[in-house]
Amino acid sequence: MTERVTQEHLESIITDKQFHRLTETLTVCVLTLRNGFTVTGESACVSPKTYNQEIGERIAFENAFNKLWQLEGYVLKNKLAGF
Repeated sequence: MTERVTQEHLESIITDKQFHRLTETLTVCVLTLRNGFTVTGESACVSPKTYNQEIGERIAFENAFNKLWQLEGYVLKNKLAGF
């Protein structure tokens, strides 16, 4: 059993990625995983004048991906501990 979570593993369990602009300054990324679970990430800017869709989506994805990394780390720790 591997003792670390890898970027490749995380990428392999993501089956879908969606972006939603919910307000003039808020972007949400929804990652759907192989098991149907979803993980979200958000990004927001201060003013609609400075909103940039590409940057908003990139940051929202990075935040969702980092959440997924934490969740998979928790799962791996449980496996290594015999739970």
